[in-house]
Amino acid sequence: QVQLVESGGGSVQAGGSLRLSCAASGIAINNYCMAWFRQTPPQEREGVAAISAGAISTQYADSVKGRFTISRDSAQNTLYLQLNNLQPEDSGIYYCASHEYGYCGKTTWSQTRVYKSWGQGTQVTVSS
Repeated sequence: QVQLVESGGGSVQAGGSLRLSCAASGIAINNYCMAWFRQTPPQEREGVAAISAGAISTQYADSVKGRFTISRDSAQNTLYLQLNNLQPEDSGIYYCASHEYGYCGKTTWSQTRVYKSWGQGTQVTVSS
């Protein structure tokens, strides 16, 4: 059974940084596309970043390019998201997810339907 557990969320002021972690069990994350999504209810969950199997490629939402960095530690079986220069619009619940395949897809990586397992989320709040 796949289990994904996020941590690292918190409250920061605009311009601050956070590092989110997603500890995985029941799956070798290096073999799958992994992604971070965020959601601010009632809005739909949106893709933030994805990393392919073997970390061959990464994808980012336009709104976070140059500020967020996705990475993984295969030895720790942990996915990370470094969030820099945070802005109030970055607030939300951040979820990690594991894809069905190793390839993320340049146009499909941000679609929730292609991800098989999800964590419970970690809250990020950015104040102005």
